[in-house]
Amino acid sequence: MNIIKYWVPGLLCLLSIRTAIGQTNDAQKDSIYIAEVQDSRKPYKVLHAEPLYIDLIRDLGARKGEKEWNIGLGLTDNLNFDSYEALVEYEWAPVDRLGLEVELPFTFYTPLNGTSRELLPSNRLNSLKLAAQWTFLVSEKRATSMALGYINEFELSDFRNFGEPLVKGNIYNPFLVVAKRWGNNFHSLIYTGPMIEQMYESKAVTTHYDINTSFHYMISGTRNFIGIEFNKTLGHADFDMTIRPQMRLGLAEDLLVGIVAGIPVQRENQRFSSFVRLIWEPGHRTKNKKRHH
Repeated sequence: MNIIKYWVPGLLCLLSIRTAIGQTNDAQKDSIYIAEVQDSRKPYKVLHAEPLYIDLIRDLGARKGEKEWNIGLGLTDNLNFDSYEALVEYEWAPVDRLGLEVELPFTFYTPLNGTSRELLPSNRLNSLKLAAQWTFLVSEKRATSMALGYINEFELSDFRNFGEPLVKGNIYNPFLVVAKRWGNNFHSLIYTGPMIEQMYESKAVTTHYDINTSFHYMISGTRNFIGIEFNKTLGHADFDMTIRPQMRLGLAEDLLVGIVAGIPVQRENQRFSSFVRLIWEPGHRTKNKKRHH
């Protein structure tokens, strides 16, 4: 009984000390990693978690010379067919605070439930996407960044009618990004703007408005995170929303993979979807090695 009397409080004390040390180590890891990202080079930038489905045109507060390749693969379960999404994307920062991007998105279709191939949409290279993003506010004190951007999509004819015409329309998409980090681990971001589609042959113009919000928790001392995106579209008295839980893992110092699930709130024609993004940052390893030496 005397042993229990003295050992139990001692064990509880050791456990509380170990927990406190673990929390201190996590806080130290966060502080070191955040300082490495934000203060290692000029100009100053704030570390933010970037959503994986509606991604940004380079990091907010991009520094000259940063670059990144993305390869994305996705699957969407529709009522009468499956659609497979693929993209190749290159983004870079020619000067501080300015990101540029070129993207080629593809879509391929396979039938479901005996649907005839003649009734399927045609496989296609959807468009040539050109984009720019300028970070006009970086606040170290508030851990906040804001950016304005513009995406222009030259819509291409599907493979059945490729070249007849080659470019059938244009999509104009100005957008605003506001991101904030809460403490060391929690991140929030809003990405919003109109999408105006103009079809050349029919002269039709349609507009809808996107509001994309995301929340992430970044694992201490790493670039790994778990989080969720809410992709919302308003237009023509209609409202659609897809919820996208996601996670990002570092495979190497310059290589990341993002995994996303898509859950539509109202199942009209689209059901569940999935998306994987492979992110390669050439030069990232070299910069880190120079910094540590």
